[in-house]
Amino acid sequence: MQSSLAVALGDPAGIGPEIVAKAWDYGHDGTLAPFFAVGDARALQAVWSGPVQRIADPREAARVYPEALPLISVEDAGEIRPGQPDLEGARCSLDSLELAVGLTRSGAAAGLVTAPVSKAQLYAVGFTHPGQTEFIAERCGIARENAVMMLVGPGLKVVPITTHVPLARVAELLTVEMIVSSALTTARGVQRSFGIESPRLAFAGFNPHAGESGAIGREEIDIVEPALAILRAEGLDVSGPFAADTLFHPRARALYDVAMCLYHDQALIPLKTLYFDEGVNMTLGLPVVRTAPDHGTAFAIAGQNRAEPGAMIAALRLAAQAASARHERAQG
Repeated sequence: MQSSLAVALGDPAGIGPEIVAKAWDYGHDGTLAPFFAVGDARALQAVWSGPVQRIADPREAARVYPEALPLISVEDAGEIRPGQPDLEGARCSLDSLELAVGLTRSGAAAGLVTAPVSKAQLYAVGFTHPGQTEFIAERCGIARENAVMMLVGPGLKVVPITTHVPLARVAELLTVEMIVSSALTTARGVQRSFGIESPRLAFAGFNPHAGESGAIGREEIDIVEPALAILRAEGLDVSGPFAADTLFHPRARALYDVAMCLYHDQALIPLKTLYFDEGVNMTLGLPVVRTAPDHGTAFAIAGQNRAEPGAMIAALRLAAQAASARHERAQG
């Protein structure tokens, strides 16, 4: 790999600093590819007594990494109290994210991993994006509708085609064009980041029993099936729509590479049920690699040495693998 991964520490009052530190503890012997943190050093020191070394240039990270957690410092978090978020911490998390994105966009970092932030706190300081994914997409010059969220576990990849919207609005928001765009972005992303040249995409239906040929709803007939016809004409390997309750057992999962789901919980319930401590949020459609642990700030346990680092470790590992796959693909 040409450079190290950048890791934005997230909200300094959340579990981000703890799980990043624990990931370094786990992987600095070479088990994980080198990475450097971006954020306030005091957020790490509040929850961890391990070695931290400030660096000024990401190129220093690989040299420092075996002996200490490399850190590019953003020191504006105010007083840091684990489990007690405030506006200064939100501003620090946003500044850290902005810097980490910039370093990744410039090529100084091989990929970007983001620790959890508090959307409520960010909104209070003027953040106008639905989440980190949309912010990163904008900074990368990508329209938010062209950035696709994929959740990855050891034996399952899922894409929610609609994301953080009320369930009551999903039917009106779903369109043939949205499904086609999400599928094309997913297929390209899986090719680039996983080296799967002809990814198999299986689509869940919207209604129980995938609508029972229109008896329990027409979304499958009017929206999903026309989209699949377009995708097949584009040469994609697509199947469905399937009843969602039959799509996630082991035999079914062996028949596809990605499950394309029509709304948030349809995708995330099976992923989190199977791989709660290992789930990774990966953004497809960006010019850079971006992953994140698929959980939140967990303020209730911050500073108590109770946070499990498994999802952060998985996010770091997946980011390194994806960056390597992209590099190899670019080399031909």
